[in-house]
Amino acid sequence: MDSLITAAARSLASGDPLGALKRVALRDDAHALALRGLALAQLGDFPRAKALLRAAHRAFGPREAVARARCVVAEAEIALVSRDLGGDTKTLDVARAVLERHGDRANAAHAHHLAIRRLVLLGRVDEAERRLDAVDSDALTPALRAAHEHVVAGIALRCVRTGVARAALARAAAAAREARIAALVAEIDATARLLDEPAARLVANGNERVLRLAEVEALQASDAFVVDACRHVVRAAPTRVPLATRPVLFALARELAQAWPGDVARTALIERVFRTRHGDESHRARLRVEIGRLRAALRGLADITATKGGFALVPSRARAVVVLLPPLDLAHADVLALLADGEAWSSSALALALGVSARTVQRALDTLAADRHVQPVGHGRARRWMTPPVPGFPTLLLLTAAPGGD
Repeated sequence: MDSLITAAARSLASGDPLGALKRVALRDDAHALALRGLALAQLGDFPRAKALLRAAHRAFGPREAVARARCVVAEAEIALVSRDLGGDTKTLDVARAVLERHGDRANAAHAHHLAIRRLVLLGRVDEAERRLDAVDSDALTPALRAAHEHVVAGIALRCVRTGVARAALARAAAAAREARIAALVAEIDATARLLDEPAARLVANGNERVLRLAEVEALQASDAFVVDACRHVVRAAPTRVPLATRPVLFALARELAQAWPGDVARTALIERVFRTRHGDESHRARLRVEIGRLRAALRGLADITATKGGFALVPSRARAVVVLLPPLDLAHADVLALLADGEAWSSSALALALGVSARTVQRALDTLAADRHVQPVGHGRARRWMTPPVPGFPTLLLLTAAPGGD
């Protein structure tokens, strides 16, 4: 590469996209197109960045397989940052294999990270954690090492392992400072602040208080019977009963847990769970059926006993019964939780991450937009959704190897 291309690559590696553009803005050769695309991606102009990277991919000759693979990796990260999660990952896997075969270990590790980060966004945390072991940690530059530890911390946060998350974030912050990339430092600091912010609300014996993530972790390890409305599971360590696909049973469990040690009247359960003010004999019959199903689901953890006025929850081993609620008492809190990362999501990506239909997500977005909790950006198929204000820092993209490489 000539001196201008090398200087532009150094600017991008240090997080200075404007400095890179000054050197290659008027050039149309393949390397310049790729670097311009990468610079625009760091500045947040994803459509133009994607077009330039595709032009660079075409401009590189068939013998320049490494450069073409780097373009594929950069375009894959643009898709990730713009929350385009529905694409085919085979192209990225092929590009990673090309980079590994030609000795570009840093970019190959970066491509592996992109696949892992996509799995995390889609909620496939177990699979993402397994794939972390395959990352070539010796090939990581300081910036990529910071990104790697950031992914480790993100997985730990989702699994409510605060000690692991805090240690990983400390390592990530040290690597980001070594890389001297201000945007990366700010992104990691923002994640670290999540550990000290409200993570959930605890309801027990009619009282409510806010919990941080470490307190949620301690609660999950305790001997309490927990009805978790954040993840729609019922837990009594070490047993966990997922009820996300059985909303009626979860609603019953929540109502009974909030009333513990008292009972809940049959009419109240019908009104709150079935959402009708005028219950008839058919509703009462359905309530008996659903209570029977809940008894079966919670067998070994708790029993549901009939009282004179209604039904009561009786835990088998737990000393206390608590309900864990989202930190904000808002409808569609799961959608807001994904949008809280500050990035612009498409409705189809949100549907993939939540495991629901696109129509369900669109109804939720329309409701949240009416209440000004979210705002749309763009029109038609290019429309994205985000929480105001617009995010300040784009994700770092890596295209070139160290200056002097291919």
